[in-house]
Amino acid sequence: MRTTLTLDDDVVKLLRRELRRSGASLKAAVNHFLRLGLMASAKPAAKPFSVHPRPLGLPPGLSYDHVEDLIEALEGPLHR
Repeated sequence: MRTTLTLDDDVVKLLRRELRRSGASLKAAVNHFLRLGLMASAKPAAKPFSVHPRPLGLPPGLSYDHVEDLIEALEGPLHR
């Protein structure tokens, strides 16, 4: 299909750089990058990562009020 495109200056600059680098024709380069863009837009968006926190609590008999006891219970008496 033949058509006329009007490209933005920044796109022309990038396209010319790619033509010099690859040695491809203008037609081949435009088709290649249009295919890449169209294929990328067809992919579904990735599901956003989310964290679901939950309370872990402390073992029975321990509290944050006595940090030294908590460290000793978790790491042993030689934790220093």
